Order: sequence, then structure tokens, then C-alpha cells
Amino acid sequence: MNAGLAWLILIVGGCFEVGFTTCLRFVEGFRNIPWTLGFLASVTVSMGMLELASRTIPMGTAYAVWGGIGALGTVLVGILWFDEPAATIRILLIFALIACIAGLKLTA
Repeated sequence: MNAGLAWLILIVGGCFEVGFTTCLRFVEGFRNIPWTLGFLASVTVSMGMLELASRTIPMGTAYAVWGGIGALGTVLVGILWFDEPAATIRILLIFALIACIAGLKLTA
């Protein structure tokens, strides 16, 4: 697989990580079946894409970027849809996280 495709797969997998963390908020001890199925589907796709991308991208870099995308996306979902705090320091730290992810991409 070429590197460009591997990076695209990794980014999409990171987005599915946001899906599974968002679903996790609603699974209610895995008793809420629709949200649990969404969680299971998202985590399966996300992990599968991480594994696929890590065949081309070094595992440490792939995992850090995948986790960073998931963390960034989860924080943004929390701020935008769940009224979590959007303090200035939190926003600055999000930008720092984006810079770190971009730095890993540039050095890989």
C-alpha cells in the first residue's frame, strides 16, 4: 500500500475512534443495544484501519496519530454537542495536539 493511502486510512480510522467514544457515552452498561452496536461497529472499523495503516506507517507513529485524532475529535464533539467547557487553555491545548499530530506526519 502506498503511504498516502495508509495515511488516509489512518485518518478515517481516527474518525471512527471518535464514533466509538461518542457511542460509549450512551451504552448504559451495554444495555442500550443500538448505541452498543454503534460502539462495536465503530471500534471494529477503527482498530481494523489502525492495523491496516500500521503495515505501512511505523506503529508508534500510527498509534500516536490515531489516538490524537480520536482525542481531538472527542474533545470537539464534547464541546460542540455536550456543552463541555471550551476554556481558552483547553482550545490552546487542542491546537498543540494538532501541531503534534502534524509533526508526526511530517517526520514519518
